[in-house]
Amino acid sequence: MKSLCSEYPTAVYTANQIRQLDRMTVDELGVTSYELMRRAGKAAFGLLRNHWPQAQTMAVFCGPGNNGGDAYVLAEFALESGMQVRLISVTPEQQLQGNALEAWSRCRQQGVRFDVFSEDCPLAEDVIVDGLLGIGLSRGLEGNILAAVDMINASGIPVLALDIPTGLDSNTGMVHGSSVKADVTVAFVGLNQGLFLGVGPDCVGKLEFSSLSIPSSLYGQVTARVQRITTSILEKALRPRSQLVHKGMNGSLLLVGGEPGMSGAIRLASEAALRSGAGLVRVATHPDSVASVMAGRAEVMCYGVMSKEELQPLLQSAEAVVLGPGLGQSAWAQNLWQCVIESQLPVILDADGLNLLSSNVLARGNWILTPHPGEAARLLKTDTATVQADRLGAVIELAKQFKGVTVLKGTCSLVSTGKYPISLCDGGNPGMATAGMGDVLAGLLGGLAVQTGNLELTAQAGVVIHAASGDSAALDGERGLLAGDVIGNIRSWMNPPYNSHK
Repeated sequence: MKSLCSEYPTAVYTANQIRQLDRMTVDELGVTSYELMRRAGKAAFGLLRNHWPQAQTMAVFCGPGNNGGDAYVLAEFALESGMQVRLISVTPEQQLQGNALEAWSRCRQQGVRFDVFSEDCPLAEDVIVDGLLGIGLSRGLEGNILAAVDMINASGIPVLALDIPTGLDSNTGMVHGSSVKADVTVAFVGLNQGLFLGVGPDCVGKLEFSSLSIPSSLYGQVTARVQRITTSILEKALRPRSQLVHKGMNGSLLLVGGEPGMSGAIRLASEAALRSGAGLVRVATHPDSVASVMAGRAEVMCYGVMSKEELQPLLQSAEAVVLGPGLGQSAWAQNLWQCVIESQLPVILDADGLNLLSSNVLARGNWILTPHPGEAARLLKTDTATVQADRLGAVIELAKQFKGVTVLKGTCSLVSTGKYPISLCDGGNPGMATAGMGDVLAGLLGGLAVQTGNLELTAQAGVVIHAASGDSAALDGERGLLAGDVIGNIRSWMNPPYNSHK
């Protein structure tokens, strides 16, 4: 998928909302539904040519509805361009109706080759088009549709999916039995939720979009429940600094964690906080961890604490606290956790801070919770699969139940304050699935919190900077990416061009 791209729409819709936009285009603008189908087929063929310019042959799998109709139109344009096109229909022609039937008829008139689908149908084309089912799927695949999906996936041939890969739920991103694994997916009219939720990102491949020339005024009439966060938010979060600034004006952050053997987590978090631009970064850790935290990073002010009494003076000089990286769940950890929670300071709660919260449920407010799906499941007293099946519902419930801004981490992280719209970050990459990445995010959020004074803005900007820094670090390859590599790229994303005095 294309990360943090501002050229895509920011609104992310349900399937019903996209159908509503279709209807409004027809009813209010006088564009026929068949004309929209023609636009979709033409746009999809143009994208296919961009991605596979050398392709000479094409197999187009067509289903029964408008998704199949779009594919028929694409096939017509491909034939006109000189490509060899084979239409593989999984739906008998007598079952076609409306626009799909009209598009089928035009293909017949143009002389496109038609094959009826069978499970022993050989595939040897340069590219496959998935026009089997669109965004309306709500039940498990079966029969020829399921067999066609399995055949496409087994072929090893590049795939362009129209609307959404067949088998993927457009609202949840969950798979209905099986799903096409596309190399490129082109979404029409609006981006749908399933492209970003559940296993959607693993099936979509590179995401492309065409509005089909629908005017922006129409989109304003449909309120999306999800909004993509792009790097444009950094202009709001990272205001230019005064030439007269000093460290005391850039925020004072305290990080609490790092039991013996876990000092690396709080060290990573503290360095990320420093790279975010926080003026003063202090760490309260176990006395046995002080040397490890300070090794090689003299800018961190590190204090060994064993009791609430030793922690209190550090809290009094802080403007926000990161609580949890490497904290553990010992008696030492629980005492420090309780002391921080009882303070009035904004808190970024991560790792064992969240695990302790699951045993001491409270709606404290004035905090950011940063659970991964497993931690979210413990907080909600459910299982990880249930969280992943409804990530939107889970992040809303967490924010409501604990009265805090919630970042539900994972592919396409979500940010919620307990009401819609939910913010979604589609940046980042698989290389970031390694130890320490959550600690880096926690420290980054802490550093932003003391600079912005706004927890929702902090969470939104933080996940974007974290993802963008990870993508920058992965330019040389995703496999082998370290949390420290991400920290090394935070500084460049904290200083966008428009934030320069030059």
